[in-house]
Amino acid sequence: MNLQDLRYLVAVAEHRHFRRAAEACNVSQPTLSSQVRKLEDELGVTLLERSNKRVELTPVGSRILEHARHALHETAQMEEVARAARDPLVGPLKLGVIPTLAPYLMPLILRPLRAAHPALGIDLWEDQTHSLIDGLRNHRLDAALLATASDTPEITEIALFHEPLLAALPSTHCLAALQTVSEDALTSELLVLADGHCLANQTLDACGARHTAKTGLQRSMQAATLETLVNLVAAGYGATLIPALAAGSLGQRGIVLRPLTGRTFRTIRLASRPGFPRPQALRAIEKVIREAVVPALAAA
Repeated sequence: MNLQDLRYLVAVAEHRHFRRAAEACNVSQPTLSSQVRKLEDELGVTLLERSNKRVELTPVGSRILEHARHALHETAQMEEVARAARDPLVGPLKLGVIPTLAPYLMPLILRPLRAAHPALGIDLWEDQTHSLIDGLRNHRLDAALLATASDTPEITEIALFHEPLLAALPSTHCLAALQTVSEDALTSELLVLADGHCLANQTLDACGARHTAKTGLQRSMQAATLETLVNLVAAGYGATLIPALAAGSLGQRGIVLRPLTGRTFRTIRLASRPGFPRPQALRAIEKVIREAVVPALAAA
């Protein structure tokens, strides 16, 4: 039994198909099949139920799969500890970022991060908060940039900066002439992102809409991306709250941005596991973000 055999077993379990598992492992299907069969012979049990269309784990195969994943995880941790001991600023770092932040923050930091630490690679994963937290717990991610507290004891967080939320209105809106806009004034026509996006909850909370029944507009016009939400506002379908880093050139799209009277903001956090063996890499990312965001928010 060796680690590669365990990797093959995990790949088959994830793909439920020998050809796709072989492609994921960059080996031929006969090689992968024979190695899994060899593992079964060594263990003396059948791990997989095979058919022409699909592969399923046997009950004992499911139990052994858990141990295989644990063994591979521990091996990866040993390699990570050794790599960190050699140089924590060398090698890839798996970074998760929420979708309402990634398109606006990453262009600000990737170039200066590479200039400061050319051997530190960023493997970027964009997803919603709950998936990023799950990725941290299961060691699929090394760190994540979040806009809400994780409230998870296995995860530690550093507050990086406060990002103001701005009222985004069609240029013809009756509130567009004001210097600041009250959050409460937006409640009846508030557009929000679909459920699962933390910005949706923050927007509803800020405007007091979370504690009342959603309006017909909020039920029927939820968007999956911030870009879609902006297009709906530009088309005159309602108003919303936009993070300051996303403000960009919205004025050229028939949208007016106004500060909120309540000075509503969201806190961007860098989350990781307490035992992550490369804290120096996290500090390097923290430093670059702080240096990049201050002037960007000042210009927003």
